[in-house]
Amino acid sequence: MLKSIGVLTSGGDSPGMNAALRAVVRTALFEGVRVWGIYNGYRGLLDEEMEEMTSRSVSDIIQRGGTILGTARCKRFMTEEGRMQAYENMKKRGIEGLVIIGGDGSLRGATQLSLETGVPIVGLPGTIDNDVWGTDYTIGCDTAANTIIDAINKLRDTASSHNRIAVVEVMGRHCGWLAMLAGIAGGAEFILVPEEEYNLDDICSGIIKSYEQGRRYSLIVVAEGVGSSLDIGKYIEEKTNMDVRVSVLGHIQRGGSPSVRDRVKASQLGEKAALALIAGQSDVVFGFNQGKVVAIDLHDAITNKKHMNDEFIRLAKQLN
Repeated sequence: MLKSIGVLTSGGDSPGMNAALRAVVRTALFEGVRVWGIYNGYRGLLDEEMEEMTSRSVSDIIQRGGTILGTARCKRFMTEEGRMQAYENMKKRGIEGLVIIGGDGSLRGATQLSLETGVPIVGLPGTIDNDVWGTDYTIGCDTAANTIIDAINKLRDTASSHNRIAVVEVMGRHCGWLAMLAGIAGGAEFILVPEEEYNLDDICSGIIKSYEQGRRYSLIVVAEGVGSSLDIGKYIEEKTNMDVRVSVLGHIQRGGSPSVRDRVKASQLGEKAALALIAGQSDVVFGFNQGKVVAIDLHDAITNKKHMNDEFIRLAKQLN
């Protein structure tokens, strides 16, 4: 049984990271285990930005977006020398294992550290993109989807008032989950995601036909991985001879107070991660499958590509 563990957040911030951190810290303390908070991701391991945490350290944070530990990129950690230095810094404080909350890149770094040093690692999927293999849910994806829906609702009002076509770009370089879910929930006519081919000429023809039938506006949701939404908007405007407005939501999607779902699920995952690490488990990521917490092999999580839900794709085509 481990007596002292560390926890860090890495990669892009996501709403619910603080809830997960709070659960890790308080679960460990309840079990009589010391907890070190590591600031600014892997950089904090190298620069020794660490602090032993108490229950009060994580009070009044469950409702806050982002991460109180901070997050940063660290090129030094990408080298074996850097990872060995991080390990030595952990040993100086008696840190015997790590909980790492982050996305695909963060979990890859965790894998390397575990392979080279043998330090026990447990990961939690913290990313709004919901692109980690083996889990139906990642921390922050629900809040981000709701943020997008709020923007879509507002854009729909102004598009309808001016008989415009609204193109909305959302995050998702390799995974179109956010675009697909928000597009379905927001009633978008067209949803463009990296996983599915699309034809802009067919989309333009569909828009023209719908306007001829009396439609006042069209809404198109585009995942950033598909390509430039500005170029897409320009092409549609030229082909349809209609007024097009492009809105790139950007990093507003990362912020905001986490939803109830993100707070509760992040707390569940945080508890499981702490208990597993304390018990000596390693090289696993905890996620959800059909509503239940599951343990996913860390190597499988980073080497397999998550596929778009076929039911979502079918539903989006039927409802446009």
